[in-house]
Amino acid sequence: AIILAAGLGQRMKPMTQDLPKCIAIVLEGVTLLETQLKALRSVGVQDISVVRGFCAEKINYPGLRYYHNDAYQKNNILESIFYAEKELDGDVIVSYSDIWYEADVVKRLCRCQKDIAIGVDIDWKDYYLGRKEHPLAEAENVIFDSDNRVVKIGKIGADKEEVHGEFIGMMKLNRRGCEILRRHYHRAKKLFDGKPFQRAGLFQKAYLTDL
Repeated sequence: AIILAAGLGQRMKPMTQDLPKCIAIVLEGVTLLETQLKALRSVGVQDISVVRGFCAEKINYPGLRYYHNDAYQKNNILESIFYAEKELDGDVIVSYSDIWYEADVVKRLCRCQKDIAIGVDIDWKDYYLGRKEHPLAEAENVIFDSDNRVVKIGKIGADKEEVHGEFIGMMKLNRRGCEILRRHYHRAKKLFDGKPFQRAGLFQKAYLTDL
């Protein structure tokens, strides 16, 4: 697994003034990152890497491999993944660090035989009621067909189209999926580096869903 934990957590200040989100959020005495590690390990995912950036030294758990995104103030999730590019080989789960999930979600992703599979929450809309700091417009929505193949993904705008769910920030790739992701990332970077890309003002600021 690759856990992406480089971001600044701007919307959660002052809670994240000097802590990464995955450490600042504590549930019953356990950090959010620890809940992720427990969920991954409970289903046999033992080889785990973390991409650190903001307050990197605060994320310091034994038994993990670490990569440093030294440009975390200038880039975003897509670029962050590729600081750990050498881990994109074989069966891999990529996870945002600021999400909560149980072991069953990991298990279901691991069982999927597709080259690239994403976790989608179809009961997502109620979570946005009354939220101001992360409004509905910020949701990374998913539209899929009757065979559960993704037709559209990203900040689509639920007020404009009927969407089926929200991307939870987890995906699973097999060896071919890793090759596909790497190939298209490097192709897009060559064409769009320093330029607008999909819904991002600059390629460097792109989300995973932009790719």
